[in-house]
Amino acid sequence: MRRLILGGVVLLAAALLVLWLLWWSPGPKPGPHTIVVKEGSTLGTVAAQLEKEGAIPGNATSFKALARLFASSDPIQAGEFEIPKGMGGSAILDLLQHGRPVQRLITVTEGMPSIIVEEKLAANGYLTGPTPAIGEGSVLPDSYGYERGETRASVVKRMQAAMTRTLDQLLKKGGSGCPVSSREQVVTLASIVEKETGKASERRMVAGVYCNRLRIGMKLDADPTVIYPITKGKPLGRRIKKSELNAITGYNTYREAGLPIGPIANPGKESIAAVLNPAQTKALYFVAAGTGGHVFADTLQQHQANVQRWYAIRRQRGEM
Repeated sequence: MRRLILGGVVLLAAALLVLWLLWWSPGPKPGPHTIVVKEGSTLGTVAAQLEKEGAIPGNATSFKALARLFASSDPIQAGEFEIPKGMGGSAILDLLQHGRPVQRLITVTEGMPSIIVEEKLAANGYLTGPTPAIGEGSVLPDSYGYERGETRASVVKRMQAAMTRTLDQLLKKGGSGCPVSSREQVVTLASIVEKETGKASERRMVAGVYCNRLRIGMKLDADPTVIYPITKGKPLGRRIKKSELNAITGYNTYREAGLPIGPIANPGKESIAAVLNPAQTKALYFVAAGTGGHVFADTLQQHQANVQRWYAIRRQRGEM
């Protein structure tokens, strides 16, 4: 009888050892591993991936059999997963069923020109396919998730769809007072507002000044519109030349009244909202205040005094 009990204990211990070796222990290559599970993958196809990677003990066949016996029947998620070093087969399956896939993000900041968006996409080694030409002002600044192996064109499509949705939502709310008559004009003016101020609290005021100027046919005199055809929206890195202020480019708001022929950046939601609901102001001018913001003026005389104060600040800093 003792022999039978001892034999049973030995068999049970052996069975548990085999189970541990084939199910709970790590694979021959302890990792870490990166696994990309495609949409529609089955337990069998993922098991084969894991075996090839060396992430699971045993082989794909034993992994599938033990998964059906001991694991949840929940489906495996699609996405990219980081498997930590030394993780066993059972834990790996639980991670693929219930864990969080790797979230990769690409960020378009407010006021980023399309040329830089294109460069960011092209330099991203996790994306595939060519980078499509991106129309200026067509993508909404935000952070966008993407999967390893996704095409650059599909990411751009999501960015542009987000801009379309945002414009639709904001236009439904209506606007007040700014003489912009089309979606493109709204985005164009919003892109100028975005480039002219980095302070969120000033957006509506800057929009109000430009709306006032448009209303009376006064030139916008916006430096970023002069720079855009030179650099496609990248920083100029120097002062604007007199010849550039006189150049005929379609964007030069120092030379011609009205809006430029198109956006000069990708404006964010708040700048678009500012154009659709600008501050109710009589101001026609603004200049840097030396504190990161601007000072506004209703008359040319007030503005010239503000400019002189700004020049004094710049001289004090050794910039002039």
